[in-house]
Amino acid sequence: MVIDMESIKFITENDAINVHKNNGTEVSYYIFNEYEIHLNTIPPKSIQEWHYHLRIEETLLITKGQLTCRWLEDGKEKSKKINRNELVKVGNSIHTFENETDEEVDFIVFRFVPEGIDKREIIKNDKIIVE
Repeated sequence: MVIDMESIKFITENDAINVHKNNGTEVSYYIFNEYEIHLNTIPPKSIQEWHYHLRIEETLLITKGQLTCRWLEDGKEKSKKINRNELVKVGNSIHTFENETDEEVDFIVFRFVPEGIDKREIIKNDKIIVE
């Protein structure tokens, strides 16, 4: 059996778009044709700007620390703390993220434009064991 090794791509931090934001947040953006992954480090006692997305689905995975998610719902501000190994899907909510702690918070953001098609069965079953 021949395996096409060209299908494997290795991407380094040098390939990312690296940004240092005014609030001290460090972001490495990895942008692909159909999705984006970015790595974030938010310094202690800092907050992102309030924002929302028209078409992008954004899911955050906290990898270090605790992040406070704030969003508007029914005209009221709500908040929830999210911890390491927890996820938040923000949908099209107006939201922001804040590091209220004294330590850096690291998280990964997965962004894509959904097509409205349930692909869970494909995702769960698209693995072929090679012996």
